[in-house]
Amino acid sequence: MKRTVAICLDLDDTLWAIAGVIERAELVMLDWLAHRYPRVTEIHDAHSMRAVRQRVAAEFPAMQHDLGFLRRQALVWHAREAGYPERLADEAFEVFYAARNQVEVFADVVPALDRLRTRFRLMTLSNGNADLRIIGLEHYFERTLAARDAGAAKPDRRIFEVMLSAAGLQAWQVLYVGDDPHADVRGARDAGLHVAWVDRFGRSWPKELAPPDLAVRDLEELADRLL
Repeated sequence: MKRTVAICLDLDDTLWAIAGVIERAELVMLDWLAHRYPRVTEIHDAHSMRAVRQRVAAEFPAMQHDLGFLRRQALVWHAREAGYPERLADEAFEVFYAARNQVEVFADVVPALDRLRTRFRLMTLSNGNADLRIIGLEHYFERTLAARDAGAAKPDRRIFEVMLSAAGLQAWQVLYVGDDPHADVRGARDAGLHVAWVDRFGRSWPKELAPPDLAVRDLEELADRLL
């Protein structure tokens, strides 16, 4: 991969663990709703609210790439059900989103980014909706792209093509780095990019997929391999 000039990174579960963050953010929002719009929480708990989001997602198949839209639509559903104004949705989403961006970056991330940016153009591409400005990593990246802005989500090759076009790069010039074998590695490879798999938890590589160009335990190992 000597011709690689840019590294594009996934965010959730590549730069930080996300499952616990989302669970905590949902509970923070639920507690806020209990105080501000209590009829919602008289009807629902966190589990049943997730079920509502799944039903809402099924109603909007063309919007599967926009997680924020789907969550807001579910909150609109809750507002109507409980007899509250629809502004509940925007207010509650703001509470959720603030908590969703309270992430703990893996210890290897900042040292690795400091090293990698000395040689490579850095950017991000994610199906999620994290805000790197709030998190404090925005200055490392020349551009960031979320699925909601691209109009498609990984592994759809269109999201990679949007990123390449915006950056003025050819696919063979970019190494895409992510944790998900299907969404990240297969998706990026199908779009023509080089691919690196970050396996922080010692998982087995899916037998049905061709192996990645690189497999590393964390971003420090990635930097060691590339530099």
